[in-house]
Amino acid sequence: MTFEHLIASRFLTGDKNSFSRPLVRIATYTIALGVLVMIMAMSILRGFQKQISDKVVGFGSHITMHSYGWVNDFDEIPLALDSQVLQNISTLPGVRNINPYAYKGGMLKTDLQIQGIVFKGVDANFDTSFFAHNIVRGRLPHFDNPEASSEIIISKRLSSRLGLDTGHKARTYFWTGDNYRARAFRIVGIYNTDLSEFDDHYIVGNISQIRRLNGWDSSQVAGYEILVDDFNRLDKTLDDVKYATPPDVDVRSVREQQPSMFAWLQLLNSNIVLILTIMALVCASSIVSALLIMIFEKTSMIGILKTLGATNRSIRRIFLIKATRIVGIGIIAGNILALILSLLQTQFHIVHLDTESYSMPFVPVDINLWYYLAISCGAMAICLVALLLPSTYISHIHPAKTVRIE
Repeated sequence: MTFEHLIASRFLTGDKNSFSRPLVRIATYTIALGVLVMIMAMSILRGFQKQISDKVVGFGSHITMHSYGWVNDFDEIPLALDSQVLQNISTLPGVRNINPYAYKGGMLKTDLQIQGIVFKGVDANFDTSFFAHNIVRGRLPHFDNPEASSEIIISKRLSSRLGLDTGHKARTYFWTGDNYRARAFRIVGIYNTDLSEFDDHYIVGNISQIRRLNGWDSSQVAGYEILVDDFNRLDKTLDDVKYATPPDVDVRSVREQQPSMFAWLQLLNSNIVLILTIMALVCASSIVSALLIMIFEKTSMIGILKTLGATNRSIRRIFLIKATRIVGIGIIAGNILALILSLLQTQFHIVHLDTESYSMPFVPVDINLWYYLAISCGAMAICLVALLLPSTYISHIHPAKTVRIE
């Protein structure tokens, strides 16, 4: 053990009546609380962003392909891509799944109420994981069974509003030009995502129903939905898909289709930066204050060490070692507390939210060890840089003025 580490170790467990001892504890608690707040803020806001983006993608996809003549969800121009083109796209790096889709606007009618709806038609290639995760009653339709083409799922909102449940018949009317056509579907499942923008209108069923309504053949669809493996590489995968797609097909990402939603989610990053900045400054000011008090309290000791031949650099290192230990203990405690709270919230959903305002029933937490590592390293670096300024005060302490012979 070096001279500096030895003095710092004795200093760390020094006099119990020392004036700086409670200040050291306060600094440790403050750093632990600051790290806890930073990690929880990052985890919660990232969790919120992930939950909302997953729900938006779940109702659609990461990338959508349709005809350039497409106007809206109620007046679609059919698209028929060559099987080789689809095969080329499905084998692109980053592409997880590709499936055809079609939309049809209409009305869902009961004896007492009428509700406007959007019927989304898919086939057996549809990735059902999102809706399977959000099913609250019943099951998903059998998209691969032609005899079950009349099966649909509706949202919990529509179920409550219209008094419909699994096993009921849903009388639906679709617009076809200046007229309408009626269909009777069988409800086999109820889903709930708490995203009212979609839950208020979307029902999901077999694409063959829309083909019959529109008079399309079995090769015609409204477009194709593509899911990617890594959302962070969405732009790169989008470019690859555009290159593999004929020029008369419009290819767009979910960010382009929902610009306001993703702009709002991106805006949340400024909140993260603000919280991290404020808490980092609180941690830095706390440890700087504690170090200054320790230096003022140990002025006589500093004079004695200088008299015995210790250099300013060596004495500064003693105080920096002690301060680093204080910061390290605070950071470790903050990490442990953040992990415990995150696991409790993830497992038991202790803190609930108003679904009408937040589109989710409880506070989401994204437990990512990279957040813990990045915030811990950042807090340590900021505190150490902040400590350099008060530690320079040691060089201005003169032994002749501090050492007194009693």
